Amino acid sequence: MAVKEQSQRQLRVGQEIKKIIAQMIEKGDLRDPWFSEAFITITEVNVSPDLKYATVYVMTLNGKNIDEAIERLNASAWLLKKQIGSKLQLRYTPDLKFVEDDSFAQVDKIEQLLRDPKVAQDLSKKDI
Repeated sequence: MAVKEQSQRQLRVGQEIKKIIAQMIEKGDLRDPWFSEAFITITEVNVSPDLKYATVYVMTLNGKNIDEAIERLNASAWLLKKQIGSKLQLRYTPDLKFVEDDSFAQVDKIEQLLRDPKVAQDLSKKDI
């Protein structure tokens, strides 16, 4: 099944949500003091077509404590949703779901495959 590309509105709303969440984490606006010590990056926000749900992709420095970060962010989702609702003029404020961004691990896996001697040998062959 092909993944449908997001509309301009979904992309815009996603970027705004990403900016608001990143600012709240950076400023320490979350009630959990654990976030002041954590290095969290919001890599992407995908918003559903009806703008009622948002999946927030998160990465920590070197992937450390990622499970704890996701758990704490999901626990703070109501506070983040409230802040997003006050800053964005939307009919519905999206429900937030935080998940690990595994795209960096996938890139590493592909790079390792390309460095494999068997693959390098195939890539170095000239077409006849």
